[in-house]
Amino acid sequence: MARPLLSTERLRLEPLTLDHADVVVAIDADPEVMRFLTGHERPREEVVERWLPHMTDPTLDAAGLGFWVGYADDAPVGWWCLTPRGEGRDEEPGTAWLGYRLLQPRWGRGYATEGAEALLAHGFETIGLERVRAETMAVNTRSRAVLERLGMHAVQTWVGQWEDPLPGWEQGEVVYLLTEPDWRLR
Repeated sequence: MARPLLSTERLRLEPLTLDHADVVVAIDADPEVMRFLTGHERPREEVVERWLPHMTDPTLDAAGLGFWVGYADDAPVGWWCLTPRGEGRDEEPGTAWLGYRLLQPRWGRGYATEGAEALLAHGFETIGLERVRAETMAVNTRSRAVLERLGMHAVQTWVGQWEDPLPGWEQGEVVYLLTEPDWRLR
């Protein structure tokens, strides 16, 4: 099953390919976007050589999972993903992890929620997922608000040990969950 083109009232979400490198580079080059992820921007070389191969992995596409780039009025908004596992986690059958990053000028307009809704519909209705998880820093109140608007529930908070911890690390990471039955009842 290939990743389909997805759309919402305002967004066109197309499967991310190497042709979208400039969009991904622009997002990761903004230190404010990366504030709760790495704490600093990523250089172009790192994005292109390390992250884009992961984001365009054809084995994800075969399962209908992967990354999408979103456009509104033909201008890039950001990217969204449904992946079989979060980095460093064991894969759980019937589960995908939701993620997103938006260009800073597109923040606060409801695009994160709208794009994530399209991926949830794809995951539960087309792929047949049983659950979707997401994770963010406890101090990332904007991302937590998006996940809660999606109907996701905080199910775990954990505090890791980091070589170069970000501000707020001591409050931990919050894992959210949305099951297919709960998604249908929203």
